[in-house]
Amino acid sequence: MSDCIFCAIVEGTGPAHIVYSDDDVVAFLDISPVTSGHTLVVPRRHSSGLADLDPAIGGKVFAVGQRIAAAMRSGAIGADGVNLAMNDGRAAFQSVFHSHLHVVPRHTGDKVSFVKGFLTRRARDLETVAASLREAVESQP
Repeated sequence: MSDCIFCAIVEGTGPAHIVYSDDDVVAFLDISPVTSGHTLVVPRRHSSGLADLDPAIGGKVFAVGQRIAAAMRSGAIGADGVNLAMNDGRAAFQSVFHSHLHVVPRHTGDKVSFVKGFLTRRARDLETVAASLREAVESQP
């Protein structure tokens, strides 16, 4: 889709800090992360939501989300836990209508900052975080 920012990122014409990429899926840092390392996993083929997301590709999106979550725990991010979330539809707070999975690293005791992060999302040092996370993802089996 010509007006979809995630399609532009998939095509390589939109700005992004890529964490992972294969034939079906691309993962990149959220430009307004809830926590440092907040990553979005998107299918290469556009789908606006769950209703038109091919289940096989949806499975690959979640498999990559699991791999990134493991990297968040074992790598420099040092997450104690990870939230996986997919917002489906405007009522569910979906703001970009290209299916995507949020992979959000969590740390023990970050409840207040996590909730605050949803309200005041700001870009952090995305380049350094992406490089660190890419390294951790590549070391995963």
